[in-house]
Amino acid sequence: MSIIENHRRPLPMADHVRGKRSAVTCQFKCANACLGPECNTSANQHFQDIASMALSRRALLGLGAAGAVAIAVGALRSTPTSGPGAAGTAGAGAAFGRPGTAGLPFEPIAPVARTVDAFTVPAGYTWSPIIRWGDPLFSQAPVFDIAAQTPEAQALQFGYNSDYLDILADPNGKRGVLVNNHEYVNPGIMFPPTSDPAELRRRGEIYKAAQGLSVVELERRRTGEPWRYVVDGRRNRRITVETVFELTGPAAGSALVKTADDPEGRWVRGTLGNCAGGTTPWGTILSGEENFNGYFAWAADTPGQRRYQASASTSTSTGWETYDPRFNAHDPGFVNEPNRFGYIVEIDPDDPTSTPRKHTAMGRMKHEGANVIVGQDKRVVAYMGDDERNDYLYKFVSKNKMTGSRKKNMQLLAEGDLYVAKFSGDSPATEITGTGQLPSDGAFDGTGVWIPLTRDGRSMVPGFTTEEVLVYTRLAADAVGATKMDRPEDVEPNPKTGKVYVALTNNSQRGGASSPLDEANPVTGNRYGHVIELTETAGQSGTTFGWSILLLCGDPSTNANTYFAGFPRELVSPISCPDNVAFDSEGNLWISTDGAPSTIGYNDALYKVPLEGPERGHVQQFLAVPRDAETCGPVIHDREGLVFVAVQHPGEEGTFAAPTSLFPDYGSSAPGDVPNAPRPSVVQVYRA
Repeated sequence: MSIIENHRRPLPMADHVRGKRSAVTCQFKCANACLGPECNTSANQHFQDIASMALSRRALLGLGAAGAVAIAVGALRSTPTSGPGAAGTAGAGAAFGRPGTAGLPFEPIAPVARTVDAFTVPAGYTWSPIIRWGDPLFSQAPVFDIAAQTPEAQALQFGYNSDYLDILADPNGKRGVLVNNHEYVNPGIMFPPTSDPAELRRRGEIYKAAQGLSVVELERRRTGEPWRYVVDGRRNRRITVETVFELTGPAAGSALVKTADDPEGRWVRGTLGNCAGGTTPWGTILSGEENFNGYFAWAADTPGQRRYQASASTSTSTGWETYDPRFNAHDPGFVNEPNRFGYIVEIDPDDPTSTPRKHTAMGRMKHEGANVIVGQDKRVVAYMGDDERNDYLYKFVSKNKMTGSRKKNMQLLAEGDLYVAKFSGDSPATEITGTGQLPSDGAFDGTGVWIPLTRDGRSMVPGFTTEEVLVYTRLAADAVGATKMDRPEDVEPNPKTGKVYVALTNNSQRGGASSPLDEANPVTGNRYGHVIELTETAGQSGTTFGWSILLLCGDPSTNANTYFAGFPRELVSPISCPDNVAFDSEGNLWISTDGAPSTIGYNDALYKVPLEGPERGHVQQFLAVPRDAETCGPVIHDREGLVFVAVQHPGEEGTFAAPTSLFPDYGSSAPGDVPNAPRPSVVQVYRA
């Protein structure tokens, strides 16, 4: 009997009160995962405990400026949510612009109040949508009409709730391709209320067509100008919940992924919960299947199931389980259907006829995304976060080396070794060895090891088969003692330095009715999130690393326990709930946020953070997205003076009849505009 069959634990209720965003997001994006029972019931150590010891050690040894915040991580005190303020009111950082970032000099904007329905950019810049939900990709698609939506039309139109984004220019700079994830849908602002079963089923088919990915051809007159999308572009493609995917890697064909529809266990219909992603050095796009569990009604009666869906469910927000048996995992023929989601997906944006793949060798979890760098030994390394509180940080190292053959490189993610991170905060910096570069003050806050889950295509976890490691990756990581993290979101290596930046958005809160704050219990958990700088100390594909805390997020004007890599906190822009990260040509870090409205009272935003020199840690707000929206998928083409973001779920707190946002059309009456409804969109920012 394997450990999967014999691994049973009680499931205590979670202490989380309300998630980082609204009840609407909790329901549709993650199926109220943060309100239900805890999925991770292991006794593994929390990162907060380790970081507290590490910063205390730095203070005692006099190892640098981080010692000044020795208590900040271990005992973050409760502070009231900032007041709403007003758009344009000067805030921290508003008057402290600095030159830099080729082609993108700017004065940081003031934080924008959460009630403001505006897309806000710095002085001297303007913005426009490249493409919006419902815009037709093909000439046979109708012009978008919110009152006349159909599944057939949506399958030929740009999808809903844009997330990961990349814009890849062709060598001539005049053509390119846009790739965008569509994570989930918000039915309450897409349609008026109904209880008619036939209409609900029809809408369910629209939901299937609205999710997945869009690949869209772009054009412009000359390099450096804003882009416009091309109807009937050669590369235009919609990938949806009905698109066929190929499973690759050791778990493909295993008994754990076979269903009544696919007795071979090698072909999966659809992709779900596509959140962040990455672009490979060979030009393909990676997409992370994140909150897939909420799309299934399932029993959650085995340890493997409970680690991804803590409690049983009989219904979903889409209603698919009522008429499509593959979303009813109570059905014996489809009990394994959830095991076919939660992977890293790879698509070729240049070939609209290609079959996208799901790579089981990279593990199954709530993948925020995957970002790839070529290691010193020419193997490729992908960094990945499992976006749920108290889950883990992973990396994948390919078996084979990158070559000059794109065809061969497209097989690199199908074979390799999977690792999970274990952090330590009590080892002195003098013990660190290897080729990694030390932070500027000469010391890490701690060290760590990458624990192998698979090696050479075989399980390294006692009691687990290889297939079990790759399908029940969370259980395998529990078993080897990985470090629980505060919701690992985007994890991305800096292409200039190789250092890896981990966005940890937040963790469960204290202070609700069932767990009020008092003098003896002032800890709020990690309400505002933080960012870790990780340095591989034995090469990119090695197994040891050093780490330092780069940012402890929050509003410095109301929260004394913030930290910005030693930069004076009174000069930074407030920032909360880091989510996606990106880099510009100079190696500066850019951070988009998801959750600022509910924590610091401002609209979510995009920030620039220098990583070197006297400006290291100087958080500067570049833009703010509209009311109720999340900032996703930042792309920084600073040499051209262009910044791109995906605006997800604008106006999510409204209703179809009473929207709270009119982004991006804002009352326009041009053909195809929908002035009475918010539309998730991809936006470009450029010089006015």
